[in-house]
Amino acid sequence: MDVRNCKGCGRLFNYYGGVPLCKACKDKLEEKFQEVKEYLRQNPNTPIQVVSEDNNVSVKQIKQWVREERLVFSEDSPLGLECEGCGTIIKTGRFCEKCKRKMETDFQSVIKKKPVEPQLDKRPKERDKMRYL
Repeated sequence: MDVRNCKGCGRLFNYYGGVPLCKACKDKLEEKFQEVKEYLRQNPNTPIQVVSEDNNVSVKQIKQWVREERLVFSEDSPLGLECEGCGTIIKTGRFCEKCKRKMETDFQSVIKKKPVEPQLDKRPKERDKMRYL
């Protein structure tokens, strides 16, 4: 069991992985996400800075939700994030389609290669033989 301080409120909690937030802070963050999501439904194509100010959420957090593919910039929006692979502008996630395809083919080529198994000598060795007294 790993006990840590919550990054949001500073209280101690049992940490199981992911973002180091306690249950209460995770719930508050999820409520903020739902507010931002509803705000964007009612006000599409609003700049990130305005969404941040109107909903009292950091720009960094909004970008994190876009990286997690929980939020998506609309296709006609001039806004976007840079692909972590090649730097092109994308509307959601971490990588563009081209980089995703390249990673997929790279992973598949690694999986398809059969590992070389060492040749084992099948003959019994002197130390492996049965002995009688």
